[in-house]
Amino acid sequence: MDTELVLKNISRHVDLTIEESKFLDSLFLLQAIPTKRVIQEAGKACPYFYFVNEGILRAFFVNPAGKETTIMFAVKDWWITDMYAFAHQAPAILTIESLSSSEILLLHWEKMEALLAKFPKFERFFRIIFQRAYIREQLRTIQNLSLPAEERYQNFISKYPYIEQLVAQKQIASYLGITPEFLSKIRKGRT
Repeated sequence: MDTELVLKNISRHVDLTIEESKFLDSLFLLQAIPTKRVIQEAGKACPYFYFVNEGILRAFFVNPAGKETTIMFAVKDWWITDMYAFAHQAPAILTIESLSSSEILLLHWEKMEALLAKFPKFERFFRIIFQRAYIREQLRTIQNLSLPAEERYQNFISKYPYIEQLVAQKQIASYLGITPEFLSKIRKGRT
């Protein structure tokens, strides 16, 4: 199984022994996902935390009127899940789909709990990535409330220039909280 990238990801924050690396390696399931495949459906159980080895995933929410809002993208070397549902083992609020052919590693909630019990240092790793995710979402919320759409778009392409090339304009627009038509006007004004 190809867990080299996830082990490097974790090693950025905690030092791993050979025993810890082998144990961690044994916990993951490797899955190849075709384009446009739903891997987590809203309303269903959310047993997995996903790590992207290759490809790109998108998490989105669908309101009662059927309007999709992109919550986040995840590219190579990123983690993604419906954090509320995963942490509480509750039905998912978000749907997660592949936007390209992808390879992901799945960490089941029970296996993560076993990992944290056996090697408490992983608590530090997951605390760090959860803190970073919380900070990212808090800043995004503040930007959505305080910045004009043009500035939000500039911030997005400045922070994630590679994502703009990989996803549909309507998905970027929904992430930014604007219509695809308005995003098109913003982009035309850039060129």
